[in-house]
Amino acid sequence: MSKTQDNELVFLPLGGSNEIGMNLNAYGYGPAEDRRWIVVDVGVTFGDNTTPGVDVIVPDPTYLEGEEIIGIVLTHAHEDHIGALGWLWPRIKAPLYATPFTAFLIREKLRDAGLLDQVTIHEVPLGGTIDLGPFQVEMVTITHSIAEPNGLAIKTPLGTVLHTGDWKIDNDPIVGERTDVDTIRRLGDEGVLAMVCDSTNVFQEGVAGSEGEVKEALAELIGGLKGRVAVGCFASNVARMDSVIRAAEAAGRRVVLAGRSMHRITAAAKSVGMLSDLQPFLSEEEARIWPADQILYLCTGSQGEPRAALSRVAQGDHPFVRLGPGDHCIFSSRVIPGNELAIGRLQDTLSDRGVRIYTDKDHPGIHVSGHPCRDELRQMYQWARPRIAVPTHGMRRHIAEHAALAREMQVPETVTPRNGDMVRLAPGPAAIVDEVPSGRLFVDGGMLVEEAGEALKERRHAASNGVLIVTFALDRRGKIVSDIDVRGIGLPGDEDTPLGDVLDDLAERAEQAVLKLKGEALEDETVIEQAVARALKKASQGVWSRRPIVETVVLRL
Repeated sequence: MSKTQDNELVFLPLGGSNEIGMNLNAYGYGPAEDRRWIVVDVGVTFGDNTTPGVDVIVPDPTYLEGEEIIGIVLTHAHEDHIGALGWLWPRIKAPLYATPFTAFLIREKLRDAGLLDQVTIHEVPLGGTIDLGPFQVEMVTITHSIAEPNGLAIKTPLGTVLHTGDWKIDNDPIVGERTDVDTIRRLGDEGVLAMVCDSTNVFQEGVAGSEGEVKEALAELIGGLKGRVAVGCFASNVARMDSVIRAAEAAGRRVVLAGRSMHRITAAAKSVGMLSDLQPFLSEEEARIWPADQILYLCTGSQGEPRAALSRVAQGDHPFVRLGPGDHCIFSSRVIPGNELAIGRLQDTLSDRGVRIYTDKDHPGIHVSGHPCRDELRQMYQWARPRIAVPTHGMRRHIAEHAALAREMQVPETVTPRNGDMVRLAPGPAAIVDEVPSGRLFVDGGMLVEEAGEALKERRHAASNGVLIVTFALDRRGKIVSDIDVRGIGLPGDEDTPLGDVLDDLAERAEQAVLKLKGEALEDETVIEQAVARALKKASQGVWSRRPIVETVVLRL
């Protein structure tokens, strides 16, 4: 057994400290050569136009593989906190701990991944405590834009860490309990060594706003509309769903759930007693024969996701839901950075169909954030009074600004780690003491691949530069004995420069490149392919100002 003075308490972010999302955090206790770990959250982020073909991105857990992980504790059920479990649990195997709503959704996720029978899931009551070796973890009730969000009071022999998770201060959360201020104050009185805290809205003055205010705004807006109404929001926001449904019922409308996530979250909410005393939902098919003024569609796809319900409605290819002139679509959600163009296209397409659009820009009360603004951050620091501030869940600019705010609040020490930076919290002053392997893994074609993998590099290159496929036959002496066929993918032509003419010219360039080869070079397919590729890339630069991928197929006769 190690001497007490040899033990260290460390914090290791492997996701969430360079971006908003994709959370994976670990806390280690013990001597450097024999630490025991708990993991907090295992989340995803999503691909964009820089990652063609990649929908899901997960943190790289390589450093933790082979380490002694006692448990994985999930703060809440948002995808950026639990979405990577199906991909990463086999690499960091440990029991899971979550409150009932989160546990329900974790089971669904693991069932989809074929892992449910392999994973031990412990349901923890709200406010419950988990004993994990040197860690005693107390669930602290907070408020956020999902049911059952939790902060974690992680108690160790070297001090207590308050890991806030995602949070805000909402005195009227509609669903669930208010923030457990008494517990946070008690922790502050007992002494909080460090607070690892959400940085998402650190640049926003004031407070995030309450779901109670949104409920009133939605009821007023929906109550005054005629025709069909669709509301796009995040399915995970059960309080928002509750407000929309009750507003619809007050206006004499029946609710239709459109989108798989709406049904999944509704089932999870009802399993823990939420969304009670409501009328039964209509199916999409039933709604087709219902009067327009008596229907409200609660839809997925507020971020412009191409396969979600709202996008299918906008494109006119949803099998049951139709919106047109005289109908309305309310976007009760924020615009996630990076989704601006997709959301704009979705709203334009709906507008082209005659649908009137409502957003929080023209109706500010119909959405509030789930993350703390500056006044809420100040309040949390006053309650918890940590010795060390460790900002997380933000881009670098968010984390730097959060650290500055913590210093304004007289927090003695601040640390601003990047993903992979190991922070010693105790004993001694807080400091980054090591840098471990970290990064992102891409879910590409159902496989986990490295961020710098060759397949994605080629796909990016092909997406911006196009592809040329060259096919011809050589006899045993290396003489060309067929026509050279050149085909282009993703390459343009016009009236002045027809694509067919360009490809014919490229075929001649390929022939010239082969004819220049002599002797043994004609026996080596790799040499031949490289010669053709060089010639065609050079010629393509002159035609299109780009260098496409050249794929050469040599047939030997």
